[in-house]
Amino acid sequence: MKNIGGQAVIEGVMMKGRKSWTVAVRSRNGDILVKTEMLSELPKIFRLPIFRGCVALFYALFIGIKAIEFSANKAFEEEEGKPLGSASMIMTIALAVFLGVALFVFLPLYATKLLGLLFHSVAGNSFVFNLVDGVIRVIVFLAYIVSVGTWKEMRRIFEYHGAEHKVIHAYENGHDLTVDNIKTHSPLHPRCGTSFLLIVMITSIVVFSFIPQEWSFIDKFLSRLVLIPLVAGLSYEMLKLSARMKDNLLMRLMIQPGLMLQRLTTREPDESQIEVAMKALQEVLLTEESHA
Repeated sequence: MKNIGGQAVIEGVMMKGRKSWTVAVRSRNGDILVKTEMLSELPKIFRLPIFRGCVALFYALFIGIKAIEFSANKAFEEEEGKPLGSASMIMTIALAVFLGVALFVFLPLYATKLLGLLFHSVAGNSFVFNLVDGVIRVIVFLAYIVSVGTWKEMRRIFEYHGAEHKVIHAYENGHDLTVDNIKTHSPLHPRCGTSFLLIVMITSIVVFSFIPQEWSFIDKFLSRLVLIPLVAGLSYEMLKLSARMKDNLLMRLMIQPGLMLQRLTTREPDESQIEVAMKALQEVLLTEESHA
């Protein structure tokens, strides 16, 4: 059985196998539009522990952007009669990266610096400093998820997120891919990107603690950016371990916070959304088999 990952997009779902990825999108007239691409084979060094996590993160971002571009273009074509231009996509991606760094790196670090001026215990101890920084980052992340979850469009994406998880659960349990079978599965999955982000935040507390406390604010900020690949690599290994040991009692307790967090980023999908996620998985499985 192949290891399948996925991502919810605008009115659709992307599924990724070892050799290919497919995005399926529901059009306004009810058709399911599909796009499939092959993946480039990576050098062996990028398959080693830690390295593979960093590569997987940036690979997922690259594929995710292409999948979102496809889904957005289909929606835009139907509303305005023309596709979304490359310049618009580049500007959107650049703005998203800027806001991500500002919200989840700069803001928590600056807030912790201000708290350090008030409390010597925060400024004087590297671990306490980074613990406070990490807690603030989690709070900002939760506030962000809750706020975007109030948008109607984002709730639709969260429903497709739930459909993605249900379909993957059915496949991993060896069940026939039918809507009725898929509906019985949970919309939460231990190998979800939401859980990964939570692991990233926890791992960053430990990794960032090695940054010298006497460094200036700008040096701490830049060093955090530089260490993001290492944090991603370590977090990926932890996520893979939790998926392999999901039946272990201790591991089940450890993954509970991630599953609880997913309750904010997933919703119960309807049958039409499940059909889209099912189509994406079926197409990627067919492509994988044809290139076996």
